[in-house]
Amino acid sequence: MLDADDFTHDDRTQAATAAAMTCADNEYSDLVDDDGHQYVDLVMEGGGVLGIALVGYTYVLEKAGIRFLGIGGTSAGAINAIMLAALGKPGDEKCGELARLLANMPIASFIDGDGDARDFSDALLNKAGMAKLLWKAVQVMDNLRDDLGLHPGDAFLRWLSKALDEAGVRSTTDLQAKLADVPASLRIRRGIRPGIALAPEEKAGRLAMVAADVTTETKVELPRMAELYWKDPDKVNPACFARASMSIPFFFHPFRVRGCPQNTGAQWKRAGYGGVLPQEVIFMDGGIMSNFPINLFHEPYRVPLAPTFGVKIGITRNAPARITKPAHLLSAIFDAARHTLDDDFITQNPDYQQLVEMIDTGRHHWLNFSMSDEDKLDLFARGAEAAAGFLRKFNWHEYKKTREGIAAAFLTSEQAKSHASDGTVIPEN
Repeated sequence: MLDADDFTHDDRTQAATAAAMTCADNEYSDLVDDDGHQYVDLVMEGGGVLGIALVGYTYVLEKAGIRFLGIGGTSAGAINAIMLAALGKPGDEKCGELARLLANMPIASFIDGDGDARDFSDALLNKAGMAKLLWKAVQVMDNLRDDLGLHPGDAFLRWLSKALDEAGVRSTTDLQAKLADVPASLRIRRGIRPGIALAPEEKAGRLAMVAADVTTETKVELPRMAELYWKDPDKVNPACFARASMSIPFFFHPFRVRGCPQNTGAQWKRAGYGGVLPQEVIFMDGGIMSNFPINLFHEPYRVPLAPTFGVKIGITRNAPARITKPAHLLSAIFDAARHTLDDDFITQNPDYQQLVEMIDTGRHHWLNFSMSDEDKLDLFARGAEAAAGFLRKFNWHEYKKTREGIAAAFLTSEQAKSHASDGTVIPEN
């Protein structure tokens, strides 16, 4: 059995950590504390068990003195986000404890369906022949018909609830209290703007996990939008939010919430839904709508005090898809749906290309819940190496110059709109 040291003392991870620590004196943010930590927002992509690489990535960032205020993600990214939020205060180093949890995480037990469901999952993962796959598929038709998925996901929910409980988090209120407990010395780096005081909203930590409410076709950010679904959202165990976010279609049962409040019409309208309020909703994996919600903490047309680092799992869109079979087509449709919205945001905001790093996860499969210890160590090390590479190349001052240009262009366009609306003619230079 693995322990935390197997991950953090691995030769590749140690080398990546040493490389990252040589960058510790670089400036990565204008939010700092008296202990020399620099604060950023972080958004992590979903990717099933490949999320192990995210733990290696954040471990190295922490070793280089980076701390997280806004933490967000989808599916596997949401799981890592909630653990980073729950395991300590924003100023604490938490990934060592997260590595311990990872070492003891019973990943194989999360495949908690009956024997037929497990057999079909194994056949699918191991690329069994068509005849065997069809035979196994017939045996799970009742699972899909009755439960809309193969595996209940209850084992994962129990594991995460226990891990949060051990960290002192049993409700949304507990979690928000941890996020709000920022260091008293958190401040703006000197010389950035007059005064060094931060507004309350600038000091508060924030957690954002994305799930897909397919009942009302709503992209949901939890816990911010929890009031739409739970009558007393402050008392909800936040493990439920992560479970909603990781409900891989047909692989896990959808996550259901019953007894939704019926006095939230105005809030629903702000979320873009104006129909009859649902009594019950079904959540699916947030990745079907936004697998990499890099826009979670986006502040348009201003220079941020801290960047939003983004980390993607796996190299995507690096070759045309080869589609010769129905299964290939289904996979291509799913990938297009989960990537396009987020890719469009980066295309429209190209400055984010400076903020996003991709972890090359090699040939590891995102649904391989029975992966070997060697594979887990490899994924962790791949994440660590990607983080070290990102820290070496990211230039905070160059990024701010880019954002200054965007802000100036926006100000000019807004002035032009204002003059046009009152009839003023802007002279040509």
